[in-house]
Amino acid sequence: MADENKESLAYFLKVHKNFWALLILGNIENLVLASQGATAGVNPFILGALTLIMVVIWLLIGTYGTKVAIKYENVIEFIGGLAIFILGIQSMLGAVGV
Repeated sequence: MADENKESLAYFLKVHKNFWALLILGNIENLVLASQGATAGVNPFILGALTLIMVVIWLLIGTYGTKVAIKYENVIEFIGGLAIFILGIQSMLGAVGV
């Protein structure tokens, strides 16, 4: 398929392959933070609503901002990875009570 349709999923995945790791790890971290909030006794309805709002915001930023951000993919990948790492450490330390 030499002439890929720009509306196809294969084209989308090919164009955005540089952000795959950040997407996958970021979603895992969102799950960790949500579970951390649930165990802290946060109201689950408020937590769910805020989570859905943030998912929609990130969807809009990702959809409309990727064309601009692709130029800075290495910086974004590093900062996002660092943030995920720091939040993961914070979550683990909170889980063991440190």
